[in-house]
Amino acid sequence: MEGEYRSGNLCFDCKRWEEDEHWTGSLDQNRSLYRYTDFTKDVVAKFKFRGDFVLAEIFAEDLCQALQSFQYDYIVPIPLSEERLYERGFNQAEALITTAGFKPIHLLSRVHTEKQSKKSRSERIHVQQVFGLETDLNLNSKTILLIDDIYTTGSTLRHAAKLLKENGAAKVYSFTLAR
Repeated sequence: MEGEYRSGNLCFDCKRWEEDEHWTGSLDQNRSLYRYTDFTKDVVAKFKFRGDFVLAEIFAEDLCQALQSFQYDYIVPIPLSEERLYERGFNQAEALITTAGFKPIHLLSRVHTEKQSKKSRSERIHVQQVFGLETDLNLNSKTILLIDDIYTTGSTLRHAAKLLKENGAAKVYSFTLAR
């Protein structure tokens, strides 16, 4: 990320999260493949909301290369609620992982809530925990890589990361298609 958006090694958004004692240390780092421009917004909308699964293929090579730079024990897609999965027909985060040639591990489930895109930044940050742990795997000392399509406020990723750390994960990183 360009220097104008950062303070040291943290972007201004991550710095703001780290200053909140409730969220300090929940997410170790986020990286994104692309900047969230009008073009990426349009492509992601077609992929995510109009069910154009094949669009995941256009990101596969770049994603594969980027994901190989991480060291992790489990690569985990941010889950959708059953209702959202039914609406879309697929989980976009899982599609990104599989088309890039990786095997996702499903550690989390999601409670159905109002769409994040309909909420303000403040509402997203202050929402109750929307994730549950769905695994018998021992997460102690493990490094988890969360995958999602868009980083908007960081709320989704931090809620997931916080739950994973509360259940023993040593490190939780996230990677998004765009930010």
